[in-house]
Amino acid sequence: MLLGLDLGTGSVKALLVEEGGAVAGAGFAACGVRSPRPGWAESDPGEWWRAAGAACREAVRGRAEEVVALGLSGQMHGVVLAGEDGTPLWPAILWADTRSAGVLDAYRRLPQDLRRALANPPAAGMAGPTLLWLREHEPALYAAARWALQPKDWLRTRLIGEVASEPSDASATLLYDLAADRWSREVVRELGLREELLPPLLYSGVVCGELLPGAARHLGLPEGLPVVCGGADTACAMLGTGLLGEGEVQLTVGTGAQIISPRRDFVPDPSLRTHLYRAVFPGRYYAMAAVQNAGLALEWVREVLGVSWEVLHAEAAAVPPGSGGVVFLPYVSGERTPHLDPHARGAWVGLGLGCGRGHLLRAALEGVAFAVREALGALEEAGIQAPELRLAGGGSLGESWRRMLAGALGRPLLILPDSAASVASARGAALLAGLALGYYRGPEELPVPRPEGVVEPGGEAGRYEEAYRRFRELYPRLRGL
Repeated sequence: MLLGLDLGTGSVKALLVEEGGAVAGAGFAACGVRSPRPGWAESDPGEWWRAAGAACREAVRGRAEEVVALGLSGQMHGVVLAGEDGTPLWPAILWADTRSAGVLDAYRRLPQDLRRALANPPAAGMAGPTLLWLREHEPALYAAARWALQPKDWLRTRLIGEVASEPSDASATLLYDLAADRWSREVVRELGLREELLPPLLYSGVVCGELLPGAARHLGLPEGLPVVCGGADTACAMLGTGLLGEGEVQLTVGTGAQIISPRRDFVPDPSLRTHLYRAVFPGRYYAMAAVQNAGLALEWVREVLGVSWEVLHAEAAAVPPGSGGVVFLPYVSGERTPHLDPHARGAWVGLGLGCGRGHLLRAALEGVAFAVREALGALEEAGIQAPELRLAGGGSLGESWRRMLAGALGRPLLILPDSAASVASARGAALLAGLALGYYRGPEELPVPRPEGVVEPGGEAGRYEEAYRRFRELYPRLRGL
């Protein structure tokens, strides 16, 4: 049995996978995100540790001795400032955090060759800008830190007692030279950051240590279990859903939404509106358009309007496409592709006396779908063709939501099995562990899921065009207010 452990933004998932790919057990435990100030997003790593133990024990349930390796996946971009032994010195600052927006000019002042080597636009919430903010606003803490770790790298340190990172996470820090495939010492020096904060790099698919006795007891697993280095959640999700061929495009909907496509060559977006990151295999990349507000915005709407997910989808489905003229901008935590604006804010516009809660809910779902469509347009302008999309992620479930997505995007959605779509990153982490142990000789031998259906845009697709036009006009008109 292979075990994959995925450290997400709001939860930790564990997945027990048989060598043939079948899921033998699953565990889930929530972990909190706090916002002590507007624009901040933090988590307590201690809560991650608690959730990891609960999720693993639920997934294994008496079959611990059958587990042969543990693979890791985790949310990208965040920073855990830690001491020599990995003890956190400060709450983890997450990808959705926008406090570093004021330091992004330091990246824009970098020489052109260094910016080209980073291959990504500067964005708040990434590790490099976050470290610049910490150096400026928390100098004593910054000086006291020994390591600046990505979330899953902190978790691995707690598991095996050794510090490391790997390219798929490192390439999303704005401190990594994608062309040279290493930390960019030149960018680090130019920014005036401490190079020694960055952990050594290993290959994503190697065994990097063994489970410590205390960690084994906490997770309910055998002491000395091989632990595989792992990868960033999006890179692992590609593995877990079988997105391996160049030219395929996948939409993953979760807290955020990502539109990704594998690439064999180093081809950055010349406009730097979309991203290029390293995959878990050497010399492989993937292009990505990143939507910051998907499930994050919908969860906010659900809580503010006081409805369950079932009520949200039911009342939204009772309102025709276009939401009666109501438009929702979902930017409750800034936005990345295509606006790269950490100060973007959300809004409902077009309210009238005839509007009810269903109109607000329908507009919220359409707003997220339109944000995805706009990001997809930026990816297509960078040279990625997407006549159809594979659909994955825990936020992609629900038939009415899938029909709405297909109609708003105006293209077919290939539906992966729910068991693969909702736990893709954890499944990818488990398969990566299998590769490390030689269960599979290469990507071509992986037991990958196949799409089991298609949702066509249908006759409603044309009814979204006017609503999408209003959506696109709204952000530039409201920007800066």
